[in-house]
This record gives sequence, C-alpha cells and structure tokens, in this order.
Amino acid sequence: MQFSIRGQQIEVTEALKDYVDKKLNRLEKYFDAPPTSEGYVTLSVVRGLHTVEVTIPLSGVTLRAEDRSDDMYASTDAVVDKLERQIRKHKTKLNRKFRQEGSLKTLFVEGAGGAVAVEEQDIDELEVVRNKRFTLKPMDVEEAILQMNMVGHNFFVFSNIDTSEVSVVYKRNDGKYGLIEQD
Repeated sequence: MQFSIRGQQIEVTEALKDYVDKKLNRLEKYFDAPPTSEGYVTLSVVRGLHTVEVTIPLSGVTLRAEDRSDDMYASTDAVVDKLERQIRKHKTKLNRKFRQEGSLKTLFVEGAGGAVAVEEQDIDELEVVRNKRFTLKPMDVEEAILQMNMVGHNFFVFSNIDTSEVSVVYKRNDGKYGLIEQD
C-alpha cells in the first residue's frame, strides 16, 4: 500500500516517514489485494499537539482517522488502531448486509487478525438512542451560528434563507465554523 506523507509546520524526517509507513502497512493484512489507490497522511504540529490524519480511499468506502497527542509516534499508533477498528466494523456490517458474491464484502480478508470478530460494544455504537423532531426555521448562516452557540451544541441544522435548502453549520476543532450544503 502506498502513502503520500506530508507535513504541515513540521519537517517529515526519514525516521518518522519510515515509522508511519511501517505502521500503516500493518493494515495490508485486512485486504485480499492491496488497494490500488494511494493513501494520504498529514502530519502536523499545532500549539504543541502532534496530529496525524490518514485517509485511505477504497472502492465503496473511505477510511479516515485522526489523532492528536503530545507525541507524533503515539498519535500514529492511535490512528492505526482507529483504522483497524473501522475495518472490523465495516467487515461486520458488510457480512450482515451483503451475503452474495461480488459485493463489497470481498474487499476485506476473512479472519485477518480478528477482522470478523467484533466486540458487542462496537455494534452497540450504531444504535440510535434518541430521536428528535423540530421545525426548520429559515435563517442565514450567521444567525444559525448564533443559535448553535446559544444552545451549546457543536452543530446546527437549519433552512438556509439564501438557498431555500437544508444546511448544517458546525464548529471545527480549530474554533472556526464550517457549513455543509446540499448538492
């Protein structure tokens, strides 16, 4: 599996590049054939926190994980663990949904490092425990951000007065705001 490793506000040394490459190549055991697409790794340091972001585009699914800690090597280990959990979840989900040949279930190898044996806790995470209904009030983006901050949530669904479509504003990890709109 090939990875494009780049640094933001950090120089990626050969030792660090080799470590990240070695750890991420552990994921190859979960695939029948190595993915043909290239994975992307971004290493960065912001306010003393070492961040590792990994994106692996596959056919039908994109694996993505991010971790921040005081140590770049610890962040790398945590990201690989998160990606392994994602693979196990996808494998279990695909085994439940798709029993026919030629579906996405053939993307992952059977029994590779416990890929099929997923803890009950992972399956429970997919359960909806609360359902909320509300009327969407037409408003602009700035008002939606103010409403989101007033209710103390990190996202807010609203009817965008400019586009007449449903939109979502959210608070990003860097303290800024993002907007999700329909295509």
